[in-house]
Amino acid sequence: MSRPARLTVPDLLGWRQHQAEVTFECATSGVRHHRFTGPLLHEVLADAGPGFDPARRKDRLRFLIAVSGADGHHALLSWAEIDPDFGRAPVLLAVTIDDTPLDRAGPQLVLPQDRCGARHISGVSAIRVDGGYTSWA
Repeated sequence: MSRPARLTVPDLLGWRQHQAEVTFECATSGVRHHRFTGPLLHEVLADAGPGFDPARRKDRLRFLIAVSGADGHHALLSWAEIDPDFGRAPVLLAVTIDDTPLDRAGPQLVLPQDRCGARHISGVSAIRVDGGYTSWA
């Protein structure tokens, strides 16, 4: 990232907010319904300046996004999933859940398109965008 940043929930509240009604089918706790608000992950990460090679038209397709939570959970996404020119998934860095602020808990990664909430990360502590996959041999 050319402009790494450390963002808190109050910082993320300054971004344009999106809302998502989400239903997760959890193996351990059944079906759960929630309403999340927060900025789009794509907008936040694009602002940080991922190291895409402008000479390679589709360079961004080789980038992965690793998200870590304070509780030790991790999730992996591809840049293509969230890029508006490709998958356009409305992935959020949620700052509220059911109108309750997440100030203390930290932002949550929310993938509304996932049927199961396994890639939902509470208390996001780090996000890394990595395009170090130059060889496919």
